[in-house]
Amino acid sequence: MRLPFVVRVLASGFLLSDFTQADWQYKSRPDLAPPKLNITIPATKDVESGYIFIAPFAGYPEGTHHGPAQAAPYIFTDTGDLVWSGFTYFSIWATNFQAARYKGKDILFSFEGSHNAAYGHGHGHTTFLDQNYETIKELRAGNHRLTDKHEFHIINEETALIQIYHPVPYDLAPYGGSQEQQWIVDARFQEIDIETGNILFEWSSLEHVSPHEAYLPLNPGQAGSGYNSSDAWDYFHINSVDKDKEGNYLISARDANAVYKINGKTSEVIWQLSGKSSNFTMGDQVEFAFQHHARFISKSADGTKEIISLYDNSAHGTESGHGHEVHFYKYSRGKIIEVDTETWTAKIVQAFHPPDDLLSKSQGSTQVLPNGNVLVNWGSEGAITEFKSDGTPIFHFYMDSGYLGLGVENYRGFRYNWTGFPNEAPAIVALQDKDTETTSIYVSWNGDTETKTWRFYEVNDSGHRSFLGQAKRESFETELQLSRAGVRTVQAEALDAKGEVLVDTSVVKPEVLVRKFEGKKQDQKIPKQKGDGIIPWLFFEGQKFFGPDDL
Repeated sequence: MRLPFVVRVLASGFLLSDFTQADWQYKSRPDLAPPKLNITIPATKDVESGYIFIAPFAGYPEGTHHGPAQAAPYIFTDTGDLVWSGFTYFSIWATNFQAARYKGKDILFSFEGSHNAAYGHGHGHTTFLDQNYETIKELRAGNHRLTDKHEFHIINEETALIQIYHPVPYDLAPYGGSQEQQWIVDARFQEIDIETGNILFEWSSLEHVSPHEAYLPLNPGQAGSGYNSSDAWDYFHINSVDKDKEGNYLISARDANAVYKINGKTSEVIWQLSGKSSNFTMGDQVEFAFQHHARFISKSADGTKEIISLYDNSAHGTESGHGHEVHFYKYSRGKIIEVDTETWTAKIVQAFHPPDDLLSKSQGSTQVLPNGNVLVNWGSEGAITEFKSDGTPIFHFYMDSGYLGLGVENYRGFRYNWTGFPNEAPAIVALQDKDTETTSIYVSWNGDTETKTWRFYEVNDSGHRSFLGQAKRESFETELQLSRAGVRTVQAEALDAKGEVLVDTSVVKPEVLVRKFEGKKQDQKIPKQKGDGIIPWLFFEGQKFFGPDDL
């Protein structure tokens, strides 16, 4: 079970030196400080193949040093080993990081832009990277709309579904608004042609769904109070869009507690699942609230039954535990649901329960994998679980460890197969230990998935290479140890599974090894500071840390 903040920190004898645990991971890339995954259920042989794709960030205010030291998109293995750090590849803030296919080629994409955590929105654009991790395209919404962070979904390798946050003036008197409350969010989505940017379809919530369907009322302002465009009442809040083979759309409206199927030709609502005006009789465990990431899965031959997946938050509120919160269930769940448009009933196919009874008040995703497994990302709880189709958890991890694991969040999480060929050169460093008179050579290649072996050479002044040894590539960074000092210059080359050379590193001279200060673990004490939280304001090496009750 995931223990409360103080129990995890104090009962485990947590140390001040652990604040720097994101550092010192890689000798060849000291500039990288990725999350250290806290794996509580190691991956079994039944997990699907592929890598884990996440973009974790801190739920605490900037500068408090909780959450990832470097918030960014990442690719990891099931053992928590880094494959690719996307730190600095995307500007400002990045989320909804995925692999996809575009025009017959594998790509990566991510939203990048601003992040308004208080209102749950972000404005920016979506950026595509190729298999060399080079930017090949940026895509924005059309019709003078602002692309929001919540959805970017590629259909048939040619078009994209984009969600839009569009505040407009509106008469809010029928919903309890005063004369000063005049702004509402017209939740929209577009389907656009990726190549040209042309809009193929656009849908507006205000044209088809009344604000009376909102679960969160205008007042007291849990979804915006309507006083200005930045504070517009977000009565509907689209957070996912999908499209089926017939050309109809599936949208998740978080603040209406409902999923809607939309006619792709007329824009009319075909049916509504859950919410105030559901068309279906809801079976046991079907009801959901403040959900995310609804997706079409399959349809019966006669078209009367459809299976969808979604992430059921069942909670709404602040991440810090302050303010008004709404809970529908004791924990969040991934769900697969069957809807029958002949009997107008909905039943649960499978619910996926979190190993640690996690309840996420925002974000989340449920991905049905090719082998039938299901990957559930627990949103604001900063964790991911892979389940067998029967609901058995076979892999579970949190997205960082120690103090950096506090407040870590992740909007969506996925598993994909991926092949990366970085254009950037591998990194290499040789470190000489004066105490032991030995040399260690470290090499890494950010984003590389093909290297199986590294060969190491000493290079003389004329450029002649002498073989030093080779090492099997088993993690992000590979080390070769030499039982001597005095090596003049070194170089390494990467070999693939066939033994063919992929790339050479640069030639570098050895440096003097600097050892990490470990401190006295038993005698180290947390300094006393003023504050009312469980752990008061805490300063260590000039950095400020929070306990959850300090926020």
